[in-house]
This record gives sequence, structure tokens and C-alpha cells, in this order.
Amino acid sequence: MPMKRSYASRWMPRPPSRLVLSHVEEKVASSPRLPITILRQWLRSRLSAFFCPKPLNCFSTLPSVKTLVINLDNGPENHSRRTQFMQRLVEFVQQYHLNVRLAYYPPYHSKYNQIERCWGALEGHWNGSLLDSVDAVIQYASSMTWQGTHPMVELVTTVYQTGVKLTKEAMDALETQLERLPHLGKWFVDIMAPTSSLE
Repeated sequence: MPMKRSYASRWMPRPPSRLVLSHVEEKVASSPRLPITILRQWLRSRLSAFFCPKPLNCFSTLPSVKTLVINLDNGPENHSRRTQFMQRLVEFVQQYHLNVRLAYYPPYHSKYNQIERCWGALEGHWNGSLLDSVDAVIQYASSMTWQGTHPMVELVTTVYQTGVKLTKEAMDALETQLERLPHLGKWFVDIMAPTSSLE
């Protein structure tokens, strides 16, 4: 059974970062909402590591955390012009009162994307083994080693409705909440939380 897509995330402040792999059974490109679901799960797990039982109130106790920088490839499911993806990110910012900066790798520069090294380690661990079931994929992913520890592996089985798009008018309204770097509009995007929530 082919692995349709995995996402990996790393958290840089203490406690030490740990690779998180989310195995998705459905086609990710058909649902740009799914990466945001995974982002929410990841953030909650990281905040719980800081002994924060109420994620929505956590950033008042972590005043140094103002902005979450997300490095992305320019895949179809997380393109900065993908209406549902950007809408869900804006909702995420409003929910957690946390700025988000999207920094996209340019085409043909995947060698600078650190996650590609994770895939290389994972492929080396599989070593050509037949991945003929979801259980086999999860087992191999869970038993690999990244920076001296085993990753946290999650199976995402949620099925999302496909073909959902914002109207042009709705996307125009959404664009007012985005700050795109001049001349790099689709490659570098800031989504700012309301000022009052960061004070």
C-alpha cells in the first residue's frame, strides 16, 4: 500500500525537538484543510509539553512566543493561493492569537528543506521493504531513529469533503488579513493576530 503523504514537524524551543510524522490515508492535495488539522494537533501536543492545560491561554504564559514560522514546499495542498488552506490558517491565527509566517522554498531547492533529510533517513530505514499495509508503514516509521530518538507517529483517518472553494469575493476579503512580501507575494506571507491579543 503506497504511503500517500506524511507531514513532519519540529518544535525548536525546549523541551528538545522531536520528529512528528502524520500518516494520512486520504489524498492530501484534495483537502487543504487537513494540514491545518495536523498543525493544531501538533501545537496542542507541544503546548502540553510545557504543562499548559488550556492551549488558548498558553501564549500569555510564554510571552517570548509571538510568531510561528512555517517552512513549506510549494505543493498544491499548501500553496499560498489555495483558498481553503489560507482561510484555515487565518482561523488558526485567530484561535491561538499567534502570528504565522509562511516561508516557501523556491522550486528545485528541496535540498535546503530539512525535512528531506528525514525522508532520506526513513527510506534508509525501510531499505526497500514492501510497504503493503498501513500497519507496516506505521511500524517502520515508529522504529526509525531521528537525532537519537524515535519519532512520534500518528495515523490520521479523518475524511474531508473535497471541492470546497472560497468565492473570489471571499478570497479578496481574506487577502486583507494577509501581508505578502513585495515581489515575493506567493513565497512569503505573514498572517498577523489582532494586535490586542499580543499585548
